[in-house]
Amino acid sequence: MNQETALSIFEGKKIRKIWHNEEWWFSIIDIAYALTGTENPNRYWSDLKIKLNQEGSQLYDFIVQLKLLSSDNKRYETDCTNTEGAFRIIQSIPSPKAEPFKLWLAKTGYERIQEIENPELAQDRAKGYYELKGYPKEWINKRLRGIAIRQELTDEWKERGVKQETDFAILTNEITKATFGKTVKEYKEFKGVPKKNQNLRDHMNDLELIFTMLGEKATTEITRVRNDKEFPKLKSSAKRGGEIASHAKQELETETGKSVTTKQNYLRLTQTKKLKNKKK
Repeated sequence: MNQETALSIFEGKKIRKIWHNEEWWFSIIDIAYALTGTENPNRYWSDLKIKLNQEGSQLYDFIVQLKLLSSDNKRYETDCTNTEGAFRIIQSIPSPKAEPFKLWLAKTGYERIQEIENPELAQDRAKGYYELKGYPKEWINKRLRGIAIRQELTDEWKERGVKQETDFAILTNEITKATFGKTVKEYKEFKGVPKKNQNLRDHMNDLELIFTMLGEKATTEITRVRNDKEFPKLKSSAKRGGEIASHAKQELETETGKSVTTKQNYLRLTQTKKLKNKKK
C-alpha cells in the first residue's frame, strides 16, 4: 500500500489526495465535482480559476501541481490544494454541501494529525487493510514491522537532505540491488507484478521481507555511524547495507539449498476479492 497517496470518500464521491510537504493535498477537480456534481469538473475549475484571478484572489499560493492517479491508471499533473486552500475554494463554490464538506475536510486532516501523534493508529489502519485482503497474520506482522523500519530509514534520509522522489528511488534501488541482485523494477518483472499501483513488498514472502528489513535497518545504522551528508555517500551506505543483507541471505541459501527469492506473489488475493465482488 502506498502510504503517500490515498483516496477519501465524501458522500460517495472519491477525493484523491497525496501527502506532500508534511500535509495532505487534495485534487481540486475532485472537490469541485463533489460539491457541484458538474459533468465537467475540469471546465468548472478552469472557469473558477479565471474568476478568482480577476477578483485578485491569492489562492495560487495554495495550489501546486502533483501527480495523481487517473481513471486510466496513469498519473497526471493535477491542481492540488492543502486544507487551507480547500477551505478558500469552498467559499467560492455555491453549494448546499459546502458546510458538510468543511466538516469532512477538517476530520480528514485531523485523522492524519492523530496518526502523526500516535503512529499506532496508522499501523491499525494498515493492519486492517491487509486483513481485508486476506494476507496471513504472520505475514502482516512482518510487513508492518518492515513499514516501521522503512519509515525510520526514509526519515534519516530526509534529515540528510534527500527531498526528491527520484532520489529516494535511487537509494532504495541500491539496497535492493545489493541484497537481491535486482532493482525494484527488475524484481517486479521477476515476480510478474504490474509495475504500477502495486507495492513490491506486498508480494514478498516472509524471508524476502526479513532480508529487506535487514538491508534497510543496516543502511540506517551505517548512515548514522558514517554521518553521511552527501548523496554519493548515502548511496555508498545504502549499497553496503544491502551487501550485509545479501551475505546473510547467501548463508541461509547455502545452508538450506533453497533460494530466498521466488516468483511467488499475492496477486491472487486481489483477483479473489474482485471475483467475490462480481458475484455480489
